[in-house]
Amino acid sequence: MSAVHAPVSATHRPTSAGALRRRRAATAGFHLGAGALAFLWLLPILLVLVTSVRSFNDIAAHGLGSPPRSFTLDNFRQAWVDGGQQRALINSLTVTVPCVLLTLAQAAMAAFALSRYEMPFRRFLLLLMLGGNLLPPQILLIPVSKLSEMMGIYDTLPALIGVQIGFGVGFYVFVLHGFMRAIPAEIQQAAVVDGAGPWQIFWRIILPLTRPALAALSALSFTWIFNDLLWAITVLRSDTKMPITAALIGLQGQYVSMWNVIAAGSVIAAAPTVAVFLRFQRHFVAGLNIGAVK
Repeated sequence: MSAVHAPVSATHRPTSAGALRRRRAATAGFHLGAGALAFLWLLPILLVLVTSVRSFNDIAAHGLGSPPRSFTLDNFRQAWVDGGQQRALINSLTVTVPCVLLTLAQAAMAAFALSRYEMPFRRFLLLLMLGGNLLPPQILLIPVSKLSEMMGIYDTLPALIGVQIGFGVGFYVFVLHGFMRAIPAEIQQAAVVDGAGPWQIFWRIILPLTRPALAALSALSFTWIFNDLLWAITVLRSDTKMPITAALIGLQGQYVSMWNVIAAGSVIAAAPTVAVFLRFQRHFVAGLNIGAVK
């Protein structure tokens, strides 16, 4: 028997070694390809960061793509003070923070009622909320603009806040509904037996269990609202009320050929969303698949 098994094990050794080498080569190829794609994706960002700290004379003399020969932070001062980025950033935060808080608060309460209690036309309401988010926003620009004028809130930040809440709450209700519906009913039944009312069940039981979903939606909604340009230029007119994205367009018109100042303004505009992403990175990535398993 030993004489029979010896050739078999010998023939299996090269096969196992060859499979291991192929697996290592495939892994190395994957990492090299992913690294090359990551470098190509990060290259424009690196170019913007380098350009933002170069002087105008350096860029004019050696070209935009040349290695930097200067370092200055005055570009950020010009974009921040002279370019109006400071005022625009305040406007963006004034709109984004209330929108995120109010939208998620309304969506959480609506999702709680729709997912934990039997309500008439519940499925119809969910489909209606989802269908509203499937409409192309371009076809609603003129109606929203005219409606804000009729209500007397055109060219005000509350108008932009109302639009962002109105067009965001339906999607958040749909997502939170799927998450809350997966919470076992026995938890709510035990709370009812202990004498808890609907508000206590929502605030003390359902909401804490929904915290991961709320964190993910907070990061996603902050990014969407902060980076929005379409609704800002639809319901706002004054330069002093424009958010950071619209102000960045104005900065490009003000500093036409001064790419260093424009790059510095782009870095300022991207800094808040980058900070939020780094803070909620785990929840942000989970938010891309939220509700998929629930």
